[in-house]
Amino acid sequence: MKILMLHGGARKKGNTATAAGWMEEEFISAGHEVESISLFDKDINGCLACAKCKDIPDKVGCIQKDDAAEILDKMVAADLVVFTSPLYFWGLAGPLKTFIDRTYSLYIDYHKPTHTSLVEGQRQALLVTGAGPYENNAEPVFTAFNRLQSPHKAVKAGELYLGRCTTPDNFDAATREQVLDFAREIVT
Repeated sequence: MKILMLHGGARKKGNTATAAGWMEEEFISAGHEVESISLFDKDINGCLACAKCKDIPDKVGCIQKDDAAEILDKMVAADLVVFTSPLYFWGLAGPLKTFIDRTYSLYIDYHKPTHTSLVEGQRQALLVTGAGPYENNAEPVFTAFNRLQSPHKAVKAGELYLGRCTTPDNFDAATREQVLDFAREIVT
């Protein structure tokens, strides 16, 4: 399976990066092809909502000249996309949210019988870490993620929230096993 991991967080050794690293190791050990991209390091502009991308329905099309088009092409080629992010103010980290906005270019005719998507049938998963509990904290992120699969015509492979995170040093063996189980679950 071809897996693309898209990381929204800035900290290369933070909670989210640590958990995502465990997932990547598990995917590779199971024989999957994995590419990880730190969106924080990329030049990705916000969506202009100009809808010019809808003029070219059979490929990724955008009038902006930044790193998003190349990453969107990699997303189209993937069997599974794993979005990862720390929780920031009840939402995703900015780089990941900005990139997800740009996935508007992947589909046309949403809510119409002619609705098509370049990622139709693709598996998509979400990993989020945060300092607080899930309740009254992380729900908006997961609600938005669950709605993303509809315009994408994708399949929700799974979602995981690791709450009450302090530092990666405080992750215990049970947390690691939970992350590895999640990694195994989303590829089946």
